[in-house]
Parts: sequence; C-alpha cells; structure tokens
Amino acid sequence: MKKPQPIHSILEQTLKGLDLDGPMRSYSVWGAWKEIVGEPVALQTQPRSIRNRILLIDVSHSTWMQQLQFLKPALLEKINAFLGKPLIEDIRFRLGKITPPPPPSPSEEPKLKEGGLDQATIKRIERLVENMTDAEVKKGFRELLIKSAKLEQSRKKSA
Repeated sequence: MKKPQPIHSILEQTLKGLDLDGPMRSYSVWGAWKEIVGEPVALQTQPRSIRNRILLIDVSHSTWMQQLQFLKPALLEKINAFLGKPLIEDIRFRLGKITPPPPPSPSEEPKLKEGGLDQATIKRIERLVENMTDAEVKKGFRELLIKSAKLEQSRKKSA
C-alpha cells in the first residue's frame, strides 16, 4: 500500500504543474509598489492588472503619464529586479483614479517641534491644515507654516 502524501506537497506539485509560479509572483508587485518605485511615484500611480506579461498602471494625471514614459525602462528594470526574473515585458500607463494611502495613525505621525510658538499660532496652523485630506500634503504644509511662523517670530525679535 502506498504511503499518503502530505497535502502541502500535493498542492505544491499541482501548482508547479499549472505553471502559476510566474503569474503569482508577478502580483507580489502590488504589496511592494511603494518600495519598488519610490514614494513620490507610488503616490501618483497604482498597478491595475497584468495581461500577457504587460503591467497596466493607473496614473493620476497626464503630466505624470508623460514623465513615466521617460522612466519606463528604469521602472521595468526595478520591477523585474524585485521579482527576481523578467516576468514583466512591458508597462502601459492610463489615466485612472488613485486610491490614497490610509492616513497615518496619530501615534505614527511624527510630532513637529513647535517649540517657541505661542498656542494661538499653533492652533491657527492646525485650523489651516485640518481639512486637508492628503496626509503627505498636510504634513508638508504644516511644516512649512511652522517654519514660516518661527522665521517671522525671529525677525520680530531681532527688529
């Protein structure tokens, strides 16, 4: 009588027989998109699908689409380096809606050093940025306002 095989070895053999390793590995690009292309590009793009070894990417704006055409060879190289094999042969860009990343939780969001600013100024800055939905823009604008307020404060002291 033949000894029973463990289920994981049966599944492994079946998946190898179906030759799904390449396509499955290709879709790992989704989870690592930000690391592969970098944060600035990841904020403006999103992988949509893979068809016939062609990666389809949604892009937020036509100017980004133009820029990405110039970066296509480098992006293709980075993606295939991540995959460990040349599984993607081409990249195609199209205008599409980009889902924004979830905002950082208050514990993850770094607190800016607001030292030296009075409470009224800090509250005014927070009111100005409270309705901004893009976390990256919100953080950058807050930093800019704080630096500007500190500069203004130092100019008043030296005058």
